[in-house]
Amino acid sequence: MSIGNSPEDDRTFPADDRDPIGRALQQARIASGLTVEEVSASTRVRIPIVHAIEEDDFSRCGGDVYARGHIRTIARAVGLDPAPLIEQYDAEHGGRPAPTPAAPLFEAERIRPEPRRPNWTAAMVAAIVAVVGFVGFTMFNGNEAPKGSAVADGGPAPAPDKATSAAKPKPSKPAPKPTESAIAAVPQDKVTIKLSAIDDKSWISAKAHDGKLLFDGLLLKGESKTFQDDERVDLVLGNAGAIELYVNGKKLDDKFESGQVERLSYTKGDPEAG
Repeated sequence: MSIGNSPEDDRTFPADDRDPIGRALQQARIASGLTVEEVSASTRVRIPIVHAIEEDDFSRCGGDVYARGHIRTIARAVGLDPAPLIEQYDAEHGGRPAPTPAAPLFEAERIRPEPRRPNWTAAMVAAIVAVVGFVGFTMFNGNEAPKGSAVADGGPAPAPDKATSAAKPKPSKPAPKPTESAIAAVPQDKVTIKLSAIDDKSWISAKAHDGKLLFDGLLLKGESKTFQDDERVDLVLGNAGAIELYVNGKKLDDKFESGQVERLSYTKGDPEAG
Protein backbone atom coordinates (compact mmCIF):
# COMPACT_ATOMS: atom_id res chain seq x y z
CA MET A 1 0.00 0.00 0.00
CA SER A 2 1.43 3.38 -0.97
CA ILE A 3 1.07 6.49 1.07
CA GLY A 4 0.37 9.71 -0.82
CA ASN A 5 2.11 12.96 -0.15
CA SER A 6 0.38 15.42 2.15
CA PRO A 7 -0.74 18.77 0.72
CA GLU A 8 2.13 20.43 2.57
CA ASP A 9 4.66 18.45 0.52
CA ASP A 10 3.43 20.15 -2.69
CA ARG A 11 4.14 23.66 -1.44
CA THR A 12 6.90 25.72 -3.08
CA PHE A 13 9.27 27.78 -0.96
CA PRO A 14 11.18 30.95 -1.90
CA ALA A 15 14.93 30.89 -2.17
CA ASP A 16 15.25 32.54 1.26
CA ASP A 17 13.42 30.07 3.51
CA ARG A 18 14.35 31.76 6.79
CA ASP A 19 11.56 32.27 9.29
CA PRO A 20 10.28 35.83 9.63
CA ILE A 21 12.09 37.78 12.32
CA GLY A 22 9.02 37.97 14.55
CA ARG A 23 8.32 34.24 14.28
CA ALA A 24 11.95 33.39 15.08
CA LEU A 25 11.84 35.57 18.20
CA GLN A 26 8.48 34.15 19.24
CA GLN A 27 9.60 30.53 18.86
CA ALA A 28 12.81 31.22 20.79
CA ARG A 29 10.81 32.89 23.57
CA ILE A 30 8.44 29.93 23.83
CA ALA A 31 11.35 27.48 23.78
CA SER A 32 12.95 29.43 26.64
CA GLY A 33 9.74 29.18 28.67
CA LEU A 34 9.29 32.97 28.81
CA THR A 35 6.09 34.99 28.54
CA VAL A 36 5.75 38.28 26.69
CA GLU A 37 5.41 40.01 30.07
CA GLU A 38 8.68 38.49 31.30
CA VAL A 39 10.51 39.52 28.11
CA SER A 40 9.12 43.04 28.46
CA ALA A 41 10.23 43.27 32.10
CA SER A 42 13.79 42.12 31.34
CA THR A 43 14.28 44.25 28.20
CA ARG A 44 12.24 47.34 29.12
CA VAL A 45 10.50 47.04 25.73
CA ARG A 46 6.79 47.70 26.24
CA ILE A 47 4.40 44.73 25.93
CA PRO A 48 2.44 46.05 22.88
CA ILE A 49 5.72 46.54 21.00
CA VAL A 50 6.89 42.99 21.83
CA HIS A 51 3.57 41.63 20.50
CA ALA A 52 3.88 43.76 17.34
CA ILE A 53 7.48 42.64 16.68
CA GLU A 54 6.49 38.97 17.05
CA GLU A 55 3.87 39.65 14.36
CA ASP A 56 6.58 41.23 12.13
CA ASP A 57 5.03 44.69 12.62
CA PHE A 58 7.86 47.18 13.25
CA SER A 59 5.77 50.33 12.72
CA ARG A 60 5.38 50.84 16.47
CA CYS A 61 9.13 50.87 17.11
CA GLY A 62 9.55 54.51 16.11
CA GLY A 63 11.96 53.99 13.20
CA ASP A 64 14.65 51.63 11.91
CA VAL A 65 17.17 52.61 14.58
CA TYR A 66 14.79 51.66 17.40
CA ALA A 67 13.59 48.54 15.56
CA ARG A 68 17.17 47.25 15.32
CA GLY A 69 17.71 48.03 19.00
CA HIS A 70 14.54 46.18 20.03
CA ILE A 71 15.41 43.16 17.86
CA ARG A 72 18.91 43.02 19.32
CA THR A 73 17.66 43.31 22.92
CA ILE A 74 14.83 40.76 22.60
CA ALA A 75 17.06 38.28 20.75
CA ARG A 76 19.59 38.32 23.58
CA ALA A 77 16.81 37.91 26.15
CA VAL A 78 15.47 34.74 24.46
CA GLY A 79 18.90 33.25 23.70
CA LEU A 80 19.30 34.08 19.98
CA ASP A 81 22.28 35.59 18.17
CA PRO A 82 21.01 39.06 17.14
CA ALA A 83 23.46 39.54 14.23
CA PRO A 84 21.63 37.35 11.64
CA LEU A 85 18.28 38.89 12.60
CA ILE A 86 19.65 42.45 12.19
CA GLU A 87 21.12 41.43 8.82
CA GLN A 88 17.75 39.98 7.79
CA TYR A 89 15.95 43.15 8.92
CA ASP A 90 18.33 45.34 6.88
CA ALA A 91 17.83 43.14 3.82
CA GLU A 92 14.04 43.37 4.11
CA HIS A 93 13.92 47.12 4.84
CA GLY A 94 16.29 48.63 2.32
CA GLY A 95 19.62 48.12 4.08
CA ARG A 96 21.28 49.91 6.96
CA PRO A 97 21.42 53.70 6.48
CA ALA A 98 24.79 55.43 6.31
CA PRO A 99 25.82 56.63 9.79
CA THR A 100 25.52 60.32 10.53
CA PRO A 101 28.98 61.96 10.81
CA ALA A 102 28.60 62.86 14.47
CA ALA A 103 32.30 63.00 15.41
CA PRO A 104 32.58 66.84 15.13
CA LEU A 105 29.57 67.20 17.44
CA PHE A 106 31.07 64.93 20.08
CA GLU A 107 34.47 66.66 19.79
CA ALA A 108 32.80 70.03 20.28
CA GLU A 109 30.98 68.75 23.35
CA ARG A 110 34.18 67.35 24.83
CA ILE A 111 36.05 70.63 24.42
CA ARG A 112 33.28 73.08 25.26
CA PRO A 113 32.72 72.27 28.96
CA GLU A 114 36.42 72.50 29.93
CA PRO A 115 36.68 76.35 30.21
CA ARG A 116 33.59 76.38 32.41
CA ARG A 117 35.24 74.43 35.21
CA PRO A 118 37.23 76.85 37.40
CA ASN A 119 40.17 75.26 39.20
CA TRP A 120 39.22 76.21 42.75
CA THR A 121 42.21 74.48 44.32
CA ALA A 122 44.71 76.46 42.23
CA ALA A 123 42.78 79.70 42.83
CA MET A 124 42.75 79.18 46.61
CA VAL A 125 46.48 78.34 46.70
CA ALA A 126 47.28 81.45 44.63
CA ALA A 127 45.18 83.64 46.93
CA ILE A 128 46.87 82.23 50.06
CA VAL A 129 50.34 82.71 48.57
CA ALA A 130 49.47 86.32 47.64
CA VAL A 131 48.21 87.12 51.13
CA VAL A 132 51.23 85.50 52.86
CA GLY A 133 53.60 87.27 50.51
CA PHE A 134 51.94 90.64 51.11
CA VAL A 135 52.05 90.19 54.92
CA GLY A 136 55.70 89.07 54.83
CA PHE A 137 56.68 91.97 52.56
CA THR A 138 54.97 94.47 54.86
CA MET A 139 56.59 93.04 58.01
CA PHE A 140 60.02 92.95 56.37
CA ASN A 141 59.83 96.61 55.33
CA GLY A 142 58.62 97.62 58.80
CA ASN A 143 61.53 95.89 60.56
CA GLU A 144 64.24 97.21 58.21
CA ALA A 145 63.21 100.90 58.28
CA PRO A 146 64.88 101.87 61.65
CA LYS A 147 68.20 100.21 60.66
CA GLY A 148 68.42 102.16 57.45
CA SER A 149 67.79 105.47 59.19
CA ALA A 150 71.17 105.63 61.00
CA VAL A 151 73.71 108.28 59.79
CA ALA A 152 77.00 107.14 58.25
CA ASP A 153 79.12 108.68 61.08
CA GLY A 154 77.36 106.57 63.70
CA GLY A 155 75.33 109.45 65.13
CA PRO A 156 71.65 109.16 65.96
CA ALA A 157 69.31 109.33 63.10
CA PRO A 158 67.37 112.59 62.74
CA ALA A 159 63.70 112.51 63.41
CA PRO A 160 61.82 111.94 60.18
CA ASP A 161 60.09 114.94 58.78
CA LYS A 162 56.30 114.71 58.94
CA ALA A 163 55.95 115.73 55.31
CA THR A 164 58.44 113.02 54.25
CA SER A 165 56.61 110.39 56.28
CA ALA A 166 53.30 111.43 54.81
CA ALA A 167 54.74 111.31 51.30
CA LYS A 168 55.88 107.69 51.72
CA PRO A 169 52.87 105.66 52.78
CA LYS A 170 53.25 101.94 53.26
CA PRO A 171 52.61 99.98 50.07
CA SER A 172 49.21 98.36 49.94
CA LYS A 173 47.87 95.67 47.69
CA PRO A 174 44.21 95.48 46.74
CA ALA A 175 42.41 92.37 47.87
CA PRO A 176 41.71 89.93 45.03
CA LYS A 177 38.18 89.97 43.72
CA PRO A 178 36.31 86.67 44.03
CA THR A 179 35.66 84.96 40.74
CA GLU A 180 32.14 83.85 39.86
CA SER A 181 31.52 80.15 39.37
CA ALA A 182 30.30 79.28 35.89
CA ILE A 183 29.02 75.87 37.00
CA ALA A 184 27.51 75.07 40.41
CA ALA A 185 29.38 72.38 42.37
CA VAL A 186 27.85 68.92 42.19
CA PRO A 187 26.64 67.69 45.64
CA GLN A 188 29.12 65.15 47.01
CA ASP A 189 26.50 63.30 49.06
CA LYS A 190 24.25 62.47 46.09
CA VAL A 191 24.37 60.72 42.73
CA THR A 192 23.82 63.27 39.96
CA ILE A 193 23.14 62.11 36.38
CA LYS A 194 22.73 64.45 33.40
CA LEU A 195 21.58 63.09 30.01
CA SER A 196 21.54 65.12 26.78
CA ALA A 197 20.24 63.96 23.37
CA ILE A 198 22.92 65.26 20.99
CA ASP A 199 22.13 64.26 17.42
CA ASP A 200 19.01 62.10 17.66
CA LYS A 201 16.11 61.23 19.97
CA SER A 202 16.40 58.44 22.53
CA TRP A 203 14.01 56.59 24.83
CA ILE A 204 15.34 56.61 28.40
CA SER A 205 14.28 55.22 31.77
CA ALA A 206 15.74 56.28 35.14
CA LYS A 207 15.08 54.71 38.57
CA ALA A 208 16.22 55.55 42.10
CA HIS A 209 17.90 52.95 44.36
CA ASP A 210 14.54 52.09 45.95
CA GLY A 211 12.96 51.31 42.58
CA LYS A 212 11.10 54.64 42.29
CA LEU A 213 10.68 55.62 38.63
CA LEU A 214 12.29 59.03 38.04
CA PHE A 215 11.58 59.22 34.29
CA ASP A 216 10.37 56.95 31.51
CA GLY A 217 9.89 58.45 28.06
CA LEU A 218 11.41 59.94 24.93
CA LEU A 219 14.23 62.49 25.09
CA LEU A 220 14.15 64.55 21.89
CA LYS A 221 17.22 65.91 20.12
CA GLY A 222 18.58 68.93 21.99
CA GLU A 223 16.77 68.11 25.26
CA SER A 224 18.45 67.30 28.60
CA LYS A 225 17.36 65.61 31.82
CA THR A 226 19.06 65.59 35.26
CA PHE A 227 18.37 62.99 37.98
CA GLN A 228 19.57 62.73 41.60
CA ASP A 229 19.40 60.09 44.33
CA ASP A 230 21.03 59.56 47.71
CA GLU A 231 22.61 56.21 46.77
CA ARG A 232 22.20 54.96 43.17
CA VAL A 233 20.57 55.77 39.81
CA ASP A 234 19.74 52.95 37.33
CA LEU A 235 19.48 53.89 33.64
CA VAL A 236 18.20 52.27 30.46
CA LEU A 237 19.17 54.05 27.22
CA GLY A 238 17.16 53.02 24.17
CA ASN A 239 19.44 54.73 21.63
CA ALA A 240 22.66 55.03 23.60
CA GLY A 241 24.71 56.39 20.69
CA ALA A 242 22.71 59.64 20.69
CA ILE A 243 23.23 60.35 24.43
CA GLU A 244 25.89 62.51 26.10
CA LEU A 245 26.28 61.38 29.72
CA TYR A 246 27.58 63.28 32.76
CA VAL A 247 27.90 61.40 36.09
CA ASN A 248 28.67 63.34 39.29
CA GLY A 249 29.96 66.25 37.20
CA LYS A 250 32.26 64.08 35.07
CA LYS A 251 31.63 63.52 31.36
CA LEU A 252 31.83 59.88 30.31
CA ASP A 253 33.41 59.17 26.93
CA ASP A 254 31.92 55.68 26.46
CA LYS A 255 31.27 55.16 22.76
CA PHE A 256 27.80 53.63 22.37
CA GLU A 257 26.38 52.64 18.98
CA SER A 258 23.25 54.13 17.45
CA GLY A 259 20.27 51.94 18.29
CA GLN A 260 22.18 50.18 21.05
CA VAL A 261 20.28 49.56 24.31
CA GLU A 262 22.42 50.09 27.43
CA ARG A 263 21.63 49.34 31.09
CA LEU A 264 23.80 51.34 33.48
CA SER A 265 24.00 51.96 37.25
CA TYR A 266 25.94 54.74 38.99
CA THR A 267 26.70 55.55 42.63
CA LYS A 268 28.34 58.45 44.45
CA GLY A 269 31.96 59.41 43.74
CA ASP A 270 33.99 58.67 40.63
CA PRO A 271 31.50 57.16 38.13
CA GLU A 272 31.75 53.47 37.36
CA ALA A 273 29.19 51.76 35.13
CA GLY A 274 27.21 49.01 36.85
